[in-house]
Amino acid sequence: MRALATDIVSPGNPPTSAMPAGLIVLILSLSLGIQPVTTDLYLPALPAIKASFNAPTSQAQLTLSALLLAFGISQLVWGPLSDRFGRRPILLWGLVAYTAAAFASALAPSLQQLIAWRMVQGVAMGAVVMCARAIVRDLYQPRDGARIMSKGLSGLGLLACICAPIGGLLAQWFSWRASLLAVSVFGCLSLGLLALRFKETLTHKNPRALQPAQLLATWRGIFSNRTFAAFSILSAAAYGALFIFLASSSFVFIDVLGLSRAGYGLMMFLTSLAYISGTFLCRRLLARYTLPQSVAIGALFNLLGGSLLAALAWAQVQSVWAVMLPMAVYMIGHGIQQPCGQAGAVGPFPQAAGTASAMNGFFMMLVAFLIGLWLGPHMDDALKALTYGVWLCSVALSITAFTLVRKYGDPAPA
Repeated sequence: MRALATDIVSPGNPPTSAMPAGLIVLILSLSLGIQPVTTDLYLPALPAIKASFNAPTSQAQLTLSALLLAFGISQLVWGPLSDRFGRRPILLWGLVAYTAAAFASALAPSLQQLIAWRMVQGVAMGAVVMCARAIVRDLYQPRDGARIMSKGLSGLGLLACICAPIGGLLAQWFSWRASLLAVSVFGCLSLGLLALRFKETLTHKNPRALQPAQLLATWRGIFSNRTFAAFSILSAAAYGALFIFLASSSFVFIDVLGLSRAGYGLMMFLTSLAYISGTFLCRRLLARYTLPQSVAIGALFNLLGGSLLAALAWAQVQSVWAVMLPMAVYMIGHGIQQPCGQAGAVGPFPQAAGTASAMNGFFMMLVAFLIGLWLGPHMDDALKALTYGVWLCSVALSITAFTLVRKYGDPAPA
């Protein structure tokens, strides 16, 4: 545990890699982007899935919330495995399982089987996303890691831009199964690239990473670290608002506000553009300010967007743009919070980056799952659930940014 504590002020590993910087960004974009591909491609089809199986909204939403719970829990296993055996084998095996589960999901004959295969998909996705975050810490110190993470998340945003419109068109022209089948195609392409081009980034594997006593000590050291706690609460609150939007937006835009599936895809495209703008702004902020200062600026966007969304709902203004414009403002802040939050949480632990990344990811998905349990029973008024849910998360995020992150968020020299 003492070793973990001293890691907080250690200079960290230099960015040495057999891969060029452009390839690293591409790999990060695909590995991190697997999450919006898995969700955004099928979100326009969610009402059709509900209708196809004649299921209530709460059961249809389990295809998302169960996936995210499996995604979060699995990272607690994948993290120590990657610290023990390296990032490459975990990445490749994760992508193999992910692609197979995605194909099986597209052929599922019942909603229960669809939920089960989506959970398998979530487990496999956990390996890919966790390794991507750990790779950043393998190669970069926290502030530089936030910059490179923001580039990878810009790529994620580009994938999200095209996924929602493509998913909407596939669901409208063919069926919801076509949207899920497209997910398996992405898995195949990503697996091919990583198998051919990705080089191991973990130079010193930890042979004791899976020993129970060592693992418990590592978990205890990470969980008790104030910097990790501050950034994990921040990233969980930020993702919580995004989860609420993802889980309820198709019902709000299609069922309540009357958009077509293709129109809904366009709204998601615009949301992703706002997110990409935030990742570009993140890099400009980090060139001038510390991590906590950049997070505080991002929180202003989050709070403004969330509060405007709630104010318009309170005033009973119900239109597509009354939801979209405040969410665009929020997503600019989200594009700042996610790279800073994820890099900041893992930053203190260069010797246990996989495990720290896993715990950060687990906490985010646990919060999302709990929000999903709250959201399901409140979907009778989907617009109200979306607006007030996002607002509450933006308030929690801002309080964290101005208190915990400000106090504990910059432990190491840049």
